[in-house]
Amino acid sequence: MLDSKFVRENIEIIKESLRNRNYALSLDEFLKFEEQRRSLLKEAEELRNRRNVVSEEIGRLRIQKQDASNLIDEMKLVSDKIKTFDAQLKMLEENTNEFLLNMPNVPHHSVPVGKDETGNVEIRRWGEPRQFDFEPLNHWDIGAILDILDFDRASKIAGARFSLTKGAGAKLERALMNFMLDLNTAKGYTEVFPPIIVNKESMRGTGQLPKFEMELFKISDPESYLIPTAEVPVTNIHRNEILQEKELPISYTAYTPCFRREAGSYGKDVRGLIRQHQFNKVELVKFVRPEDSYHELESLTNAAEDILQKLGLPYRVVALCTGDMGFAASKTYDLEVWLPGQQKYREISSCSNFIDFQARRANIRFRREGKKGTEFVHTLNGSSLAIGRTLVAILENYQQKDGSVVVPDVLRTYMGIEVIK
Repeated sequence: MLDSKFVRENIEIIKESLRNRNYALSLDEFLKFEEQRRSLLKEAEELRNRRNVVSEEIGRLRIQKQDASNLIDEMKLVSDKIKTFDAQLKMLEENTNEFLLNMPNVPHHSVPVGKDETGNVEIRRWGEPRQFDFEPLNHWDIGAILDILDFDRASKIAGARFSLTKGAGAKLERALMNFMLDLNTAKGYTEVFPPIIVNKESMRGTGQLPKFEMELFKISDPESYLIPTAEVPVTNIHRNEILQEKELPISYTAYTPCFRREAGSYGKDVRGLIRQHQFNKVELVKFVRPEDSYHELESLTNAAEDILQKLGLPYRVVALCTGDMGFAASKTYDLEVWLPGQQKYREISSCSNFIDFQARRANIRFRREGKKGTEFVHTLNGSSLAIGRTLVAILENYQQKDGSVVVPDVLRTYMGIEVIK
């Protein structure tokens, strides 16, 4: 959530941010709240000044043993009015905060301006796409040939956009999870295994609510939600807490299953593992000092890249433009892995700096050493990686002419085999 004072003092910046994001949000309601707030503050301040002046007059009259009853009665009415104004101001502040919950973060000045994904800017590439001496297959065909992916039975069990991995497919998914967690913890990230059902406050804290409720799987009694990403429970570990500067940065990694309704993706990626209602993912989450957050974004992105490099998967890093960036992010890099079956790069990780946007919503603060008061931390997160999509990339990039799939070197100790056949 943006700071209401920042919004009040920077209306033109907010308007430009909304235009650049192609985000439809009228500021009329906010400006109406602001006008009411100023009017109430002025009236309340005038009444307080009046109360101070009259209180001195009452004191003077009492010293002179004169009747001050009329002034005392007046002050009771003034005090009642001030209480009424304070209550109205509190309600107005709550209405303003509810409005701000639907306002996206302001993009960093380095974010390219663009309407949609066509405005994204490629930053760098790693690895060269493999040249095949045969026509490479899509992962769903490879999975069927090897009998390690079964979409028909998954559909029978749960419906469309679910998958069933089995045999070496299930083992590969588990190997990837362990490999990613081992690599992340070796870099200093603390592994956590959080709840995958969270309350409304947690979803509001990271920005999924109220804006994206239709994208979430909701449990009605008690009101709660299946997580769309480990970012939600892991960021909320420190909700309503004050951290100490010496504790920062705090770095977590977590494996969780994730659940998304994909309500706006009808007709997209209807086959295979790319877009599922349930999928597995390893996440990175950081809590850092404000002055360190953009450096930490580069570090977090590099950690996700390292996994792809060790797996030998060609990829590119893309800076998302204003029109393609997520609601809560100030800046985002996407990692896109090369998929020979589709002959294009597809997203496998998003790494974002949210600055104080989530921390303000979740009330996550820190206290600097030797200083009074507190500040909001900056939060970051990134996929490290989406396991299903990594499995897709391995099947397609390491497929062989005879239908088998070579296991990447770094996974062989986890898998116990060199080839899936």
